[in-house]
Amino acid sequence: MTDATGLDDDQLWAWRSFVDMHHHLERHLVKHLQRDFGLSDSDFEVLVNLSEAPGGRLRAFELGRATQWEKSRMSHHLSRMEKRGLVRREASDARYPDVVLTDTGRAAIAASAPANAARVRELFAEVVGPDRLAVLKAASDDVLAALERHVDACERD
Repeated sequence: MTDATGLDDDQLWAWRSFVDMHHHLERHLVKHLQRDFGLSDSDFEVLVNLSEAPGGRLRAFELGRATQWEKSRMSHHLSRMEKRGLVRREASDARYPDVVLTDTGRAAIAASAPANAARVRELFAEVVGPDRLAVLKAASDDVLAALERHVDACERD
């Protein structure tokens, strides 16, 4: 099965295997975050980005860019996280507020990140092994670069 627009069998099965692995692993990790820590994958993504930012704070648009979320999704999710005390929004000099990691949010990421990392290590890094991890990282970097070029070209059109 191959033509100018399709994938050959090797390409198709590699793609399907990658997508299947990604979905199963992500769902498994999310299930544990929810069950063990009461965090959704979206909560975790926001908390990780804030915990890695200087002072535990980012402008809302920077957080949106880091997560690749639409403005409305970000606003609604931050409202839910604020109600739970994980983040707060503070006025800043800029047009958009700063999103700040609270002590509760910092405790949540401090508790959940090591357990999540241990599962990633056990179910991904150790299974793949160091040699294939290096190859996978290089391949991922190449795909991301190609995607960036494609997005830039689409935006120019």
